[in-house]
Amino acid sequence: MQPRTALIWIGVVSVLAVAGLFWLIYGFEGVAADTEAFAFLPALNAFLNAASATFVILGIIKIKAGQKRTHGMLMMAATVASALFLVGYLLHHSLHGDTRFVREGLIRPVYFFILITHIVLAVVVLPMVLSTLYFAAAKRWESHKRLARWTYPVWIYVSVTGVLVFVFLRMLNTPPPVF
Repeated sequence: MQPRTALIWIGVVSVLAVAGLFWLIYGFEGVAADTEAFAFLPALNAFLNAASATFVILGIIKIKAGQKRTHGMLMMAATVASALFLVGYLLHHSLHGDTRFVREGLIRPVYFFILITHIVLAVVVLPMVLSTLYFAAAKRWESHKRLARWTYPVWIYVSVTGVLVFVFLRMLNTPPPVF
């Protein structure tokens, strides 16, 4: 496939994926289902985000050491972890809907800063990752390297902040005591 055609398809897939995610988060009420059976999904999704960040970091270390094959395997593992996260995220939100952050005080703007930057960069990183992977698969190494320099820090940020959002929502999201 020609690079231009591939990048157009990557753009179309990315726009459709982002539109579907926004509809799911903001336009879908969730289904009436036994969500207790899927209560493990937020923790699993946080684990998959952490795994993705870890694989990307290890992949960067390996490519800098000249270990191209190991780098490729680690980046594919990061891609699989991110794809599995997306499946778990979609399943969780389709069953559960949105989780509100109820804390007040300084923690609230900190949470929303992390959440907003996470969402914006998650939208940006999808076509970046797909394009970087395409250039690697097409053996267009200069294009791959040039884009990967921008892709990997954004990918790591999105993965790490995904874990932080889990921590905020599942561990720090209790209302303050009323005196």
